[in-house]
Amino acid sequence: MTGSKPLAGLLVVSMEQAVAAPYCACRLADAGARVIKIERAEGDFARGYDTSAKGQSSYFVWLNRGKESLCLDIKAPGDKALLEALLAKADVFIQNLAPGAMARAGFGSAALRAKHPRLITVDISGYGEEGEYAEMKAYDLLVQAESGLAAVTGRPEGPGRVGVSACDISCGINAYSAVLEALIQRGITGKGTGIAVSLFDGMADWMNVPLIYFEGTGKAPARMGLAHPSICPYGAFACKDGDLVLISIQNEREWANLCTHFMGEPELPKRPGFTVNNDRVANRAEVDAHVATRFAQLTRAECAALLTKAGTAYGFVNDVAAFSKHPALRRVVLETPGGPVPVAAPPARFSDGLRQLGPVPALGQHSAAIRAEFLPG
Repeated sequence: MTGSKPLAGLLVVSMEQAVAAPYCACRLADAGARVIKIERAEGDFARGYDTSAKGQSSYFVWLNRGKESLCLDIKAPGDKALLEALLAKADVFIQNLAPGAMARAGFGSAALRAKHPRLITVDISGYGEEGEYAEMKAYDLLVQAESGLAAVTGRPEGPGRVGVSACDISCGINAYSAVLEALIQRGITGKGTGIAVSLFDGMADWMNVPLIYFEGTGKAPARMGLAHPSICPYGAFACKDGDLVLISIQNEREWANLCTHFMGEPELPKRPGFTVNNDRVANRAEVDAHVATRFAQLTRAECAALLTKAGTAYGFVNDVAAFSKHPALRRVVLETPGGPVPVAAPPARFSDGLRQLGPVPALGQHSAAIRAEFLPG
């Protein structure tokens, strides 16, 4: 069964590159909007990030399904006229060029909304449109560093990078949800609105807990790797066969059950330093070492059986190879110019069935058809 697409009939024009804006536009396309992706003659530079997806970029294949590709040079009069014709009919315009670039080209968001009152505009930037950081280049890892995310990520030895484009993805999700809000508002008022989203603001929101904690205590949360700064035991332990198992003990009942059914030591919670969570955190090295000894005696399968019996929350620390075979991983296959590519399915599941996802476009694949449609003759 193919699920309904609630945004069918909407036109989205997206002058986009990299990750954040394409992520937003991709979700709109998944929901049924017609998305026209505007690229330079050389294409979105994310097309060249790698060649792992049938000779194409993994990033590009992931984020550009269901879109039409139009190559434009808005400095050329004919191409500028085509963009104007597109925007006259568009419901949403997304852009993530350098701050001020679209305004200088005659397509500033405020001016566009004045000309087209129903238009929703989305300006995506690194650090916002004004202030001393507005002109800074803002790639994902740079924003991870600037926002403090890297400082709370990794092991005690030093900061670490989150291994996916967290700042870009956060920004894209924020832009997508804001567009949906704006569409609802337009349905009530009849007017579009302007949306501005930055990578830094998105990650600043995610960093609220470390920020509040620091400003309340004067101390930043410690980097703990796969451990937890305020709960013990909560961390990864090696089984006899080398696999890592991550366990999480949230309360004293769970600790007692772990001691009884997994450790085989029902009296352990009475030992000094092993009693309540605060004592265990203060005595973390000894507690973790004692728990680790038990894990080292058991295989992965034996650990799983005993942890399940104990009612302990646990998970295996999988590498990407294991993730690719995970029983909970849902897949869809995308059609691309290089051939079919299986990817992880979109996260939301709808009761009316799976939504069909559109193909990934070749560079400029739809240029001629779009020109003929919007500038006939």
